[in-house]
Amino acid sequence: MKPKKYVTFSKNVFIPVTNVCRNACAYCGFRARSRSMKDAYLISVERFLALIKRARGSATEALFTAGEKPELANPHFRDWLRSNTGCSSLVEYTKELCKLAIEHGLLPHCNLGIMSSEELLELRAVNASMGLMLETTAEVEAHKNSPGKVPEVRLEMIARAGELKIPFTTGLLIGIGEKPEDRIRALEALKSLYDEYRHIQEVIIQPFVPKPYTPMWNVRPPGLDVLKEVVRAARAILPAEVAIQVPPNLTSPRELIELGASDLGGISEHTIDYINPESSWPCEAELREAIAPFVLRERLPIYPAFIKRGWYSKEISHLIARYADEEGLRRR
Repeated sequence: MKPKKYVTFSKNVFIPVTNVCRNACAYCGFRARSRSMKDAYLISVERFLALIKRARGSATEALFTAGEKPELANPHFRDWLRSNTGCSSLVEYTKELCKLAIEHGLLPHCNLGIMSSEELLELRAVNASMGLMLETTAEVEAHKNSPGKVPEVRLEMIARAGELKIPFTTGLLIGIGEKPEDRIRALEALKSLYDEYRHIQEVIIQPFVPKPYTPMWNVRPPGLDVLKEVVRAARAILPAEVAIQVPPNLTSPRELIELGASDLGGISEHTIDYINPESSWPCEAELREAIAPFVLRERLPIYPAFIKRGWYSKEISHLIARYADEEGLRRR
């Protein structure tokens, strides 16, 4: 397949709501580990507002990430959340932050891990799109202490998002113990979900990167040849309407674009990648140079096809109108 005539990316501000998580993935350096909450983090409204105010005028996206179901991870979390925010759940608090982001001209995109249909519905009106990495359909050792990483559980949530017509981002994490045939099965599972619901806007092909002080700190990450194979397979399996995204701070994007990748995800001028803090984002000028002669175009967190379908709420319609051009990309 020929590469697209342009490659897209978005400008965001990265908001880590909390690092308390019920999962204990063997490769994760983001999660709080102490039962006493000594290393736990919860973003304050003041810190949040300081971040998004710095991004006004440049970013269009507020990217919210958090540990999954922190209320189940630690018995103290709910009281801690309520005493600091007045909210009784992570979803309730994140919804309030999303509303503030919209007030400040940013389109929210939430990835909070596994959520029920009711929780997805609660966040849908205040999000331009949402996300959940499938990671793999294989049962891997890295996920043995992670109830939210059971493949069927993740596929079910991606399907729930489809039932609710939520523009959705998902993806594969490469190099966590899966086999090549597992990657094919995962891509085929995502294709089946897209065929049924037409809601997946992009699939990320993300390499595992070892983190210090984790059980997988000495595991070798996948090489470029492996990523090339996965991108090539993804482009062959997934419909043309689904973008293949490769993170430019973790990969060599130009060689993967030549094989069918067409998106570079979100980059931030104001915040780090809190999941991969050792890997800084390139700036826009560096991206343009890295992918030349391919043309770089900025998009919103909701893809043009979903803008044209009207898959967004009245709560964010004024921002879509402000930022989107006639193609559904970022107005220049």
